[in-house]
Amino acid sequence: MSTFRTLDDLDVKGKRVLVRVDLNVPMKDGKVTDDLRISRSLPTLHELSRKGAKVIVISHFGRPDGKPKPEMSLRPVSAVLATALGHGVRFAEDCIGPKAQDIVDALKPGDVALLENTRFHAEEEANDPGMAKAMAAFGDYYVNDAFSCAHRAHVSTEALAHLLPAVVGRNMEVELKHLQAALEKPERPVAALIGGAKVSTKLALLGNLIARVDRLIIGGGMANTFLFAQGREVGKSLCERDLAGTARDILAKAAVKGCTIALPDDVVVAHEFRAGAPCKVVPNDRVAADQMILDIGPVAAARLGTLLSDCRTLVWNGPLGAFETPPFDVGTVTVARTAAALTASGRLLSVAGGGDTVAALRHAGVADEFSYVSTAGGAFLEWLEGKELPGVKALEVA
Repeated sequence: MSTFRTLDDLDVKGKRVLVRVDLNVPMKDGKVTDDLRISRSLPTLHELSRKGAKVIVISHFGRPDGKPKPEMSLRPVSAVLATALGHGVRFAEDCIGPKAQDIVDALKPGDVALLENTRFHAEEEANDPGMAKAMAAFGDYYVNDAFSCAHRAHVSTEALAHLLPAVVGRNMEVELKHLQAALEKPERPVAALIGGAKVSTKLALLGNLIARVDRLIIGGGMANTFLFAQGREVGKSLCERDLAGTARDILAKAAVKGCTIALPDDVVVAHEFRAGAPCKVVPNDRVAADQMILDIGPVAAARLGTLLSDCRTLVWNGPLGAFETPPFDVGTVTVARTAAALTASGRLLSVAGGGDTVAALRHAGVADEFSYVSTAGGAFLEWLEGKELPGVKALEVA
């Protein structure tokens, strides 16, 4: 299990500390619509400020393709960050160069500054040594608190860790602790619940998990492909029929590894996909040609609840059905609440993240009741796939 230095290893009083956070938050009409990533950055920023550091916050926002774009400026986010922190945040109109230098030079112990979108420079995504050196000149220490960006080898996520004494922030520290507990040294039995639309996007993920977990629950459109591979007709359901052979290979490999794969016993079907559409529950081998599977049924939900009650660790990625469109949210909500109850009773370590997972758990009202819910999308998936994350690797203690 990898080890990392943390804020506890730094004496930051009077020092300049570059802190990489993830402020790539949803915006609409110039306003932040979901501040979860901002709130996750607060413990680190509060602690550094309280200890007398000169805090220099860096982040990307959107995909400006290496050029300044006003609509992707972090300036509106700086105001939200200031409100969340409870004190002023100085904003620099660049992340390198004289505009940033002036703001950094004016900082006093306890002050916080936010530098402009790092992706306004093409060198950021190229992991350019020159840009890294220019940015590193602003700091005495580097803190990475953005696990959600750790799968990218960019200047602000990887290169800086090699130029300054580097540690993990409190958010990343908690995230790595839970991820390591979930798959590196988990309490068994371990279950992984993997939902989503397509098997093709999660082949590496499924291949890695069948070697590491005891129970693999497959839901969403992916389950339809596996049911079809077992000879079930799935009607008009989302299904990658050309991957039936791949699905059968995964089932066979899971059997060899001793990993039990759970598919829905019964399913909710409808003739059309819309909110409030007439629907019914049928066994998984009774789907008519003009029907589509849009959720798991109550028997499947109950069986998954029993399965989870026998497990000690759960990794959740993706919904079990089309949860955004009632009534096809019932399966996801039911199983999510069961997992939350088991977590609350101390019987289950539950870690969730990636894709629509946070939205699905919020919809079920249990996002705060899991052991940990990651705001990471791609990084969470790549970690589940067993890939090395450059932003994490750069922080490991040799």
